[in-house]
Amino acid sequence: MSTPAPPRPVITGWSAVSPHGLDAGALAEGLRARRATVAPVDAARWNVPAARAHLVPGFETREVLGKKGTRSMDRVTGLAVAAVGSLLDRPGAAKDSETGERAALVLATSTGSALSMMDFTRSSLTGQRPYDVDPAVMPNAVMNCAAGQCAIWYGIKGPNTTLAGGRAAGLLALNYASRLLAAGRADTVLCAAAEEYSSARYWLEKHSRGAEAPELPLGEGAAVLLVQPADAVRPDRPALAEVLAVRSRVATGPRVRGALEDCVQDALDAAAVRPEEVWAASPSDAPGMAGHVEREVLAAMTGTEALDRVPAVGRLGDLSAASGSFQIAMVLATAADDPSAAGRAALATSVDRDGSLACAVLRLVGP
Repeated sequence: MSTPAPPRPVITGWSAVSPHGLDAGALAEGLRARRATVAPVDAARWNVPAARAHLVPGFETREVLGKKGTRSMDRVTGLAVAAVGSLLDRPGAAKDSETGERAALVLATSTGSALSMMDFTRSSLTGQRPYDVDPAVMPNAVMNCAAGQCAIWYGIKGPNTTLAGGRAAGLLALNYASRLLAAGRADTVLCAAAEEYSSARYWLEKHSRGAEAPELPLGEGAAVLLVQPADAVRPDRPALAEVLAVRSRVATGPRVRGALEDCVQDALDAAAVRPEEVWAASPSDAPGMAGHVEREVLAAMTGTEALDRVPAVGRLGDLSAASGSFQIAMVLATAADDPSAAGRAALATSVDRDGSLACAVLRLVGP
């Protein structure tokens, strides 16, 4: 006699600090208005050549979070802490179950703060002997600093994990969150992703993108999903979407197309969803040929109508590791405005230039 499969997890809340503003409402309103967020950056402040970017408007860590405990906090940590706080402060939040011993946090990133790592390394080489460095900024140079600070700020005492997976990190974090719930390691998982704008990231991207990659302006922000078991749903806190499946592959070069097709089909099969049943398909808008291949695969498998239903995540710039979480947030925001989305399937894909591919399939509950 076969053991019944455990109930699939559900997303019961989300929030974001984005180029549209400091909470979920600002992102939803910006998407609704199709408002552009790209603007010239202050080259002197950011120590970059003349450039355009999608920055979080008015975001200064100490002004948003206050002066206590933020003197040495870097930008990516500030963005992550602000996004988690926005989720926990939303109307209807249940902080007793969303924080504490049975709450976990999973944070998707590329490297943490590249700027903090580079600055700390530089100071260790240029400072006065014996290699004078500021110990207060040392935690920022560790990849899991942002996740640790989120847990400290809000009393999230369960498993605390940082996943470095490039553009696919957000969807991989959702899979990790689902596994934590299935294993009974937590009753609630705050599944987050964050990327900052900085001179270090600007130069890393400029020199590492392939020759075919367009000059896509960088974006920044943090998005967080509240993932819980299905039995945590209450009438006053309904589910927004059910996580049906997350699948991943590894491929580079000409093998990306076939591997991504297999990945999407595998996720759809696991979710028992046919391609023609997909209401919305959200690609990660990777720069260059990988992004073109991703869009072509989704258009061929789900149709252009599904592909165009949700605003492209690329409208917020190159969000890198935060792309996947923002894709899901944008799907949820769009579905909340469309009663026809209820009960329909949506998927999000990620294609990273280093070879990580991922696909997540959701069942939307609707407004």
